[in-house]
Amino acid sequence: MKKKNVYVLLATALISTTVMAQQKNDPAKEAAKTEVWEPVPKTVTPGNLPQDAPSDAIILFGGKNLDEWHAVNDPSKPAGWTIDDGFFTVKKGTGNIETNQKFTDYQLHLEWRIPSNITGKDQARGNSGVFLASTGPGDDGYEIQILDIYNNKTYVNGQTGSVYKQGIPLVNANKKPGEWQFFDIIWTAPRFNDDGSLKSAARVTVMLNGVLLQNNFELKGETRWIGAPAYKAHGPAGIKLQDHGDPSEPVSFRNIWIRKL
Repeated sequence: MKKKNVYVLLATALISTTVMAQQKNDPAKEAAKTEVWEPVPKTVTPGNLPQDAPSDAIILFGGKNLDEWHAVNDPSKPAGWTIDDGFFTVKKGTGNIETNQKFTDYQLHLEWRIPSNITGKDQARGNSGVFLASTGPGDDGYEIQILDIYNNKTYVNGQTGSVYKQGIPLVNANKKPGEWQFFDIIWTAPRFNDDGSLKSAARVTVMLNGVLLQNNFELKGETRWIGAPAYKAHGPAGIKLQDHGDPSEPVSFRNIWIRKL
């Protein structure tokens, strides 16, 4: 073989090797191997402000009526709490209220206010709560506590933002009585086997006024005032707000919306 032909073969081999090496080490092509293009997430239009409901939210209270709620003591009756200018207030002695719709996993936004002329102390100071899955007419369910603890001492697993009697809040982020405060809650409902035994525990993340209080907390069961928490099998459930029945001034609520997850 002539030297010229040898040089040509060597040059061709060198070029081929170089091209193959370049192709093999092409960052764009390597990166493309781990790119996922489908399924495409649906588009959700956010509100103008963080507290505004996004486009896929269900409005549970928009400021005018309690059509999305009923009395827990008698589900055939509408919620009997007092509606004012863009908010509603616990009407003492009427009992808890609950959403007409039932939910499983969700993102919940809820704003609440304890009046500035609040009296009482400990747990008798603007006591209410949001039950994330209402499983009956009693207080069984999974409660996130509402209470004035801006300058009020109480047991720490019963203060605002606690998973009542289970999860102590990471911090105290409460505002003064008379100021509007807001919860943003991510709820993952428990799952149960066909025989009623627990398959996976409930989990909750709670933010108060934009501050993290519960970080994917795993619940031990339904919250109870007396006794240890325990699970009982249930499916989709309503969300309940509490009429605690205290003599102290009652709690008000506004701008409540939910997103199914």
